[in-house]
Amino acid sequence: MKRGATTLGIVFKDGILLATVKPTTALIVNSALEKIFQIDDHVGAVAAGLLADARVLINQARVRAQVHKITYEEPIDVWGLARMIGDRMQYSTLIAGLRPFGVSFIIGGVDKTGSHLIESDPSGMLFEWHAYALGRGALVANKIFKQKWKEGMSDKEAVKLAMEIIAKTEKEKKEDAVDMAIIGKDGKFMKLSQEDIKKELK
Repeated sequence: MKRGATTLGIVFKDGILLATVKPTTALIVNSALEKIFQIDDHVGAVAAGLLADARVLINQARVRAQVHKITYEEPIDVWGLARMIGDRMQYSTLIAGLRPFGVSFIIGGVDKTGSHLIESDPSGMLFEWHAYALGRGALVANKIFKQKWKEGMSDKEAVKLAMEIIAKTEKEKKEDAVDMAIIGKDGKFMKLSQEDIKKELK
């Protein structure tokens, strides 16, 4: 996880921003590599570590979210979903013959209680943050967050801060390597295209 690309989440005034960097190795099909996942309309996650492990856990979380919606006729709350992921990760630390999941998540979403940004590590421990980063640039990124994150920042300010951190922590400078998603006050998950990111930076 510490060797993975810088992965971060930011709480802004009306929602959550998730961001990371995709590899741009020659011949790789960039669109086929998913590191930011939509779990439900109002919640998503960004992964650092083994993406195969991430895919399995995200699929389980998606099923749980849909079962909750069908059973209770309302969207699952962000903390409830994070606890489900954390419980599954913690279970793998208890059973002989199983290895812990080699991935950490930053889970972000907007529900009736507000915006939440929750980290889940391989032990299953959950922490809620206003802004947080994982991966090889986490040390630098979290120092920048301490200096520059402010309550009530706009979505444009969040995008600019994310791009500043990625520029300082990643060797890859190509804009098309940056992957971002926003969950706004309307509770809708939306991936940002490169054109969207450029507009936000103006």
